[in-house]
Amino acid sequence: MYTLVKRNKNFRYYVIGGGISRLGDILSGLAFLFLAHDLTGSAIHTTGMAIAETLPYLFFGLVGGVIADWIPRKKLLIWLDLLRLPLILSVVLLDSAGNLSYQYLLLVSFLLQTIGCFFNPAHRAVLPLITSEDERTAANSLQDSITRGITILSPLVTVSMLETIGVIHFFTLDAVTYLISIFCLLQVNVTETNNKGSKSVRDLFSAIFSFVFWVKQQATIRQLFLFTFITVFFNTWVWEVGLLLALADLTTNHQSIYSVLQGLFGTVVIVTNLILPYLVKRMTLKTYLIGAAIWGSGITYYGIIYEVNHFYIGCAIVGIGLPIAGLSRVYLIQSLVTEEKLGRAFSFNAVLLYFANTISLAIFGVLAAFVPIRFLMTGSGAIILLTSVTFLLVKTVGPSTRRRGRPVNFFK
Repeated sequence: MYTLVKRNKNFRYYVIGGGISRLGDILSGLAFLFLAHDLTGSAIHTTGMAIAETLPYLFFGLVGGVIADWIPRKKLLIWLDLLRLPLILSVVLLDSAGNLSYQYLLLVSFLLQTIGCFFNPAHRAVLPLITSEDERTAANSLQDSITRGITILSPLVTVSMLETIGVIHFFTLDAVTYLISIFCLLQVNVTETNNKGSKSVRDLFSAIFSFVFWVKQQATIRQLFLFTFITVFFNTWVWEVGLLLALADLTTNHQSIYSVLQGLFGTVVIVTNLILPYLVKRMTLKTYLIGAAIWGSGITYYGIIYEVNHFYIGCAIVGIGLPIAGLSRVYLIQSLVTEEKLGRAFSFNAVLLYFANTISLAIFGVLAAFVPIRFLMTGSGAIILLTSVTFLLVKTVGPSTRRRGRPVNFFK
């Protein structure tokens, strides 16, 4: 894994630029929420700011994938970073002049996330172009480890900046990360298929529908997206809200313990990411299902036992299963989707995740008013576990009997 960074200059600049840019995104995302609350003092308006950060992906996610397939990706990424610079700096300038309003903050947040709808699939689609298939597992693991590590370390940066330069300069630092990202992208050499030409709105929708039709014909990709929806739907509320509510029922120190659990989870994910490339070189749908089964067993474990001490064990188990499933999903998309469809594949995946997140929070939020949290946890984990194990048996036991009892390697 580490030799990959040393010998592959393109990947080195790609992952450094992406990691630094990720830190800026986290800080600016927090700053939007902090300033919204400072300007309005309203929980509703603060929630509105959070919604402004998620809605663009439902509106423009698929469009962003098409554009990422149409336009040379390196050029697109650089122009999008250049477009984000004046937007983010305008917030700093208006605040310095005392003219910053909630409405303008809301607009800038929405526009930045809309740009992200085009940036993220293009950025994801670059990695297969600068790595070989044998390098891809290690590259994905290292990229995800850096992203997780930055997420874990960002609270330390946040606290130190709040106590020194203030929340408004979260945006200043974010602007600097855009400049670093541009510099790193300029160092990356990418050879892309020429997909340029005159395009229309009709062509855009045709490209989306043609991709959907293509997915219907690809059994592995279709099943991957289905399993992704199931696991994310049954995980989101249980992990983001249910865990916090369960801790509130069990202890008075629930916020601190929740933060520690998140840190433990992130640490286990990073360790798993670093070890996985040495165990698995090429991932398949079976690898995804094994990860999802481990993921579901972790949720089921702390749902059944439902004690604070066992939440640590359950979260650690989830921290092993989730990256196996997540990295398998990315690897399969990179391996099975052709270059000219990669942008649409990653944007479709992102829209699917946001849609699953949204309806999970809505449906389970209502169910929590009538069903005990413990039952929701146990049921959700059990469904993820049983679904994964069932399809694992279908894909391994059946083929193995046809091979007259030959042992099955779940990772191939």
